[in-house]
Amino acid sequence: MWQWIVGFVAIVLLQGCGGSGVDRYVRTRSRVIAMTHVRVIDGTGRPGKDDQTLIIQDGRISGLSNASDARVPAGADILDLPGRTVIPGLVGMHEHLFYQIESPSSGTVAVAAQAAFARLYLASGVTTIRTAGTVDLGGDLRIKRLIDGGSEPGPKIHVTGPYLNARAGVPDPEGIAREVAAQAEQGATSMKAYTTLRTSELRAAITAAHERGLRITGHLCAVGYREAASLGIDNLEHGLVMDTEFYSGKEPDICPSQGDVLGELLGMDITNAAIQETIRQLVRHGVRVTSTLAVLESYTARDSIPDPRIPILLASRIRGTFDTAHDAWSERDSAGSRAWAGVLRKEMQFERQFMAAGGRLMAGADPTGWGGTMAGFADLRGLELLVEAGLTPEQAIKVSTANGADFLRESETIGSIETGNQADLVVIRGNPSANISDVQSVELVFKDGVGYDPAALIAATEGTVGQYDPGRLLRWPPFIVMLGVVLVLVAVRVFRFSRSRLSASSPILLPKPEARSPKPEA
Repeated sequence: MWQWIVGFVAIVLLQGCGGSGVDRYVRTRSRVIAMTHVRVIDGTGRPGKDDQTLIIQDGRISGLSNASDARVPAGADILDLPGRTVIPGLVGMHEHLFYQIESPSSGTVAVAAQAAFARLYLASGVTTIRTAGTVDLGGDLRIKRLIDGGSEPGPKIHVTGPYLNARAGVPDPEGIAREVAAQAEQGATSMKAYTTLRTSELRAAITAAHERGLRITGHLCAVGYREAASLGIDNLEHGLVMDTEFYSGKEPDICPSQGDVLGELLGMDITNAAIQETIRQLVRHGVRVTSTLAVLESYTARDSIPDPRIPILLASRIRGTFDTAHDAWSERDSAGSRAWAGVLRKEMQFERQFMAAGGRLMAGADPTGWGGTMAGFADLRGLELLVEAGLTPEQAIKVSTANGADFLRESETIGSIETGNQADLVVIRGNPSANISDVQSVELVFKDGVGYDPAALIAATEGTVGQYDPGRLLRWPPFIVMLGVVLVLVAVRVFRFSRSRLSASSPILLPKPEARSPKPEA
């Protein structure tokens, strides 16, 4: 009994005080590292450069030059990388730390997956994320603390608060403003306006966020994009396909049926004057748009859907739900598949036009939908789909790196490969400039100059997405857990002491010794 208690206390202390489980995922950790003979795509949109030498020193990029001109510091750990390309660590701007499945029989199921998704993001080269909405703010903040403290592997996390939705009945802008304040007080650094939020409530949310120096994004429906832009929103998620202002039956502050909205949008040409005016207004107000092409693709009948690795990653308790959802979506009629394929094409056209007009596009995975997208994997798929949409590989990489870093106000430290920046880098086998699908071949991921093994991170995640968290108790501060343990021990000792005193004074009230079950021999 006492040995068990001591072991439990030790686990609590290790978990709470930063006992590291990161080292087993690290492939290289040196003060000075030289990547030689590597191709570099720097995240600025400029063409890649062949045969480069990149020097990392004390977690930062200290040099970048032609291999023939490079001076490698004495004692550097040299990684000779011909046939590889290095790009900046991806900056995912629509990420989540929960996994969602939509099943006809079970409805929408969302499961927390903080530690599992953190590993998958890092394994895919996503070294910084913004969580565009959460179902477990406390859990997201906890995994951020563990990662920042070196106890868990994962990306740098910018935590967005829970979804801001309208209350039933009359609009409540004051209540929404209080909710923004409460989320900020808990540690959220950005906000997410959701579909039912009405004009007055959206205005209140934007004002409350901006008063605190925070930014706010939106997956909107009751409010159209032009109106949101005029109110001062900073960012819009998913793009044109979620904008309801073109729907002929749109009523003020009412979110119409998504099917009806998409049905009319599919009949419009991207050159339509109304769509072009929306693009102009978004650009004029400086509203960023987050591309989430992978989750849109998941609703099509493309052969690439879903990623075959997803079932392997899922915990057994949700694999059946996933299979049911997959069967339902794969068996849907051809008309539905064609409609979603049309939605994907329309969004690709919009994103290309938005960028051509001077708009700033960012990218993210959004591992939700019916369950056909996965953290990290969908970020890499998004790069491929941006190129399919008409961007060059270098432009797609800039969208997924430097543009997100700029929005997060961190462009001086992450998002591009420049001297002085943090060494957040992705080593890829192949040349994405010639074949964008090479981005799927991630060999090594650097975060702050430490090189992580993608295969080890993914292997450790197999069967864990959606599993119960037996360590949930350990989310409490360790001193609270320790206090609880101490109180239990004191209560046990007091009980035993009282029992012994009672036995001495009133033995008839207790069982006789011979009536007790014999103890087994040691």
